[in-house]
Parts: sequence; C-alpha cells; structure tokens
Amino acid sequence: MGLTNLQGLEHFLFTFFLLLYVASMLGNGAMVTVALMDPRLHTPMYFFLGNLSCLDICYSTVTVPKMLAGFLLGQQTISFAGCLAQLHFFHFLGSSEAVLLAVMAYDRYVAICNPLRYRLVMSPRACLLLATASWVTGFLHALMHTVMTSQLHFCGPSCVPHFFCDIKPLLSLACGSTHLNLTLLNIVTGGIVVIPFILTLLSYLYIIFFLLLKVQSWESRRKAFSTCASHLSVVSLFYGGAILTYVPPSSRESPEWDMMIVLLYSVVTPVLNPVIYTLRNKEVQSALRKNLHRKLFPDRI
Repeated sequence: MGLTNLQGLEHFLFTFFLLLYVASMLGNGAMVTVALMDPRLHTPMYFFLGNLSCLDICYSTVTVPKMLAGFLLGQQTISFAGCLAQLHFFHFLGSSEAVLLAVMAYDRYVAICNPLRYRLVMSPRACLLLATASWVTGFLHALMHTVMTSQLHFCGPSCVPHFFCDIKPLLSLACGSTHLNLTLLNIVTGGIVVIPFILTLLSYLYIIFFLLLKVQSWESRRKAFSTCASHLSVVSLFYGGAILTYVPPSSRESPEWDMMIVLLYSVVTPVLNPVIYTLRNKEVQSALRKNLHRKLFPDRI
C-alpha cells in the first residue's frame, strides 16, 4: 500500500508532504485558537470556520502520517482493522466537510443578501444544529461504507493499490460481488458530494448577481468578487476531486490517476482552506497579532 513504489523519490516526497502537513496543522490550528480566544470572532462565520479547521486537521492526520512513515520505511503496512478505521474516518471527515462547505456558503448568502435577518436566521441554536448535522451526516455515511466493506471476503492479494485504505481499491481486492457496494458508493456518496456542491455553487452565484444588481460601489464589488472567486476555487477543488473519484460508475480507472486526485483534495485543500478563508481576513490577522503579542510580551499588556 502507498506511494512507496516510486523509487528514488521517497526523500523528496517525504519532505514535500511533511511540509504540506505541517503547514496545514499550523494554519488550521491558528484558526481554531484565535476563534476560541478572541471574543470578536465569536460569530456564525468563524464558528463554521473553526469547525472546518478542526475537520481539516483530522482529515490530513487520517492519511498523511501513515504515508510519511511509508516513505521512511520503504513500505506501508496496515492491519485489516486499521484499514477499516482509516476508511471510516476518511469518509466521516470528508463527508462532513462536504456538507459543512454548503452550510458556510448558505451563511455567506444570508449575511450578504439578507443582512437584516442574519442574526435571526443564523442564531446560535441554528448554527449549532447545522454544524451538528454536518458531522452526524458524515459519520452515518462513513459507518454505512465501513459496515458494508467489513462484510466482504478478501482472498486474493493483500496489496492495496492506493496510499490509504479507500473504498474502490478495497473493493477491487474482494472475492465476491461488490455490486451493492459500488451502487451505494455512486448513489449515496455521489449525492453527498454533488448536492452540497450544487447548493454551494448556487449560493455564490446568487451572491454575485446580488452584488451586481444592488451594490453600487465598485470597490465593494471588487472585494466581494475577489472573495467569492477565491472561495469558489477552493470549493471546486474539493468537490471536483471528490466527484471525479467517487461519482463515475466504472471502478476501473487508473490507480495512479485516483491517487493524484485524492492527494489534491485531501492533502492540498486543507493547506489552502485557512489561507483562503481566514488568514487573508483582516479580523483574523488582527486577532493573531494580538494573541502573539500577548504570548510573547505578557508584561506589556
């Protein structure tokens, strides 16, 4: 299992993915810290961003440390129970993020297009329910795949053609029929990815048209368009990769192609999310400076 068959590139790949992993941990960890510590960031938007950062920290940790160990050891081994656990948490966290991104797009839609009702619509109770629904949906979706995969019989080769235990590579090793598993993968997983993606896309498109029709200031439009474009680029990277991986009905795609796509949205996207969503934000930058100053110079406060 893994990318360890790329002879001669182990040290380069180890360094590259280690840097990405550290950047993801630092960026998302900083976001969670400032969202908890700074009262100015106790708003619905930063509540959801804090949830997104928690998901990204865990999401990267499910696959990257095991992959890095494989680069160092020259091989990547895992028990069947560990394989199922990795499969479960990968899809639990990935599905939760897919739903949460749609929730965040809805939050921005209400804030920009209906600001007078924002506090009423996005009340603390509503935010908590939406975030909980995202996590619960992801957990139940992952549980379904974990239980279905655990019922299969594996009597062939034990080498998973992937860098982690994903559903399609495991199904390719099963002895019996996997028709039901693939059907659930295409319909249920496809739905959990495609439906939030459509809702997210519609939310941002409505925001863009609203700004064109209602906002007169060119500078306000420019800033809003820049923010929407950057958000849509990261969202498209995540959803697009997931759609290409799980929605096509055929299970005979190139394993190398699958690995490249999954690496893109499971390793690269968690690094980009804190940069695009939060670290460019002046409120977050101010909160980070304030907290760093408090830690480095406590006597000057």
